[in-house]
Amino acid sequence: MSTPTLPRDVAEGATQRTRWLGAFHEGSPDVFTEVYTTYFACVDRAVGRVLTGADRETVIHEVFCRLLADAELRAGFRGGSLRAWLATVAHNQAIDYRRRRERERPVGDAEDVSTAGPHAVETASAEGSVEARQLIERFCDERLPPKWRRVFEARFLEQKPQIEAARALGMHRTTLVYQEFRIRQLLRKFFLETEEA
Repeated sequence: MSTPTLPRDVAEGATQRTRWLGAFHEGSPDVFTEVYTTYFACVDRAVGRVLTGADRETVIHEVFCRLLADAELRAGFRGGSLRAWLATVAHNQAIDYRRRRERERPVGDAEDVSTAGPHAVETASAEGSVEARQLIERFCDERLPPKWRRVFEARFLEQKPQIEAARALGMHRTTLVYQEFRIRQLLRKFFLETEEA
């Protein structure tokens, strides 16, 4: 099926616009590729107003992964300026991400360690490292599919930028982004269950 190439912010003839919107709502790979390449910079700018560094990169790709996976989200675009709609979606997702990160940050840890003296800082740090290593090993053994292990190590443990990690692993960036997105879902579920236990 050949899909019309509309953007120029989705405004031409009614028939062509209707066909393009239908393909967009269905999640057509051709339309999605077109949207990704045309609007990546727009999403980058919107997210960049809220986040920087690896968080910015993560959210940019979360926006596109969500767009690809969530038919309900795509259905939310009914026409008009796709650029403005995507910028709003990206900005909102960046704000949600920042709020989520702030909620996840332990509140009392820095104060407890800072008032306890240098020896206590070293001990707390060593204990935290051992506990973190054990959690990572448990996550890898119990939840992480072996095929995603290299992406997990490159992006989450070594914290390489996506482009550098994809190049080092010899894979397309979109493949890495998809695997990273799935790993984040597994991590979230794993840590939520760990907290409840």
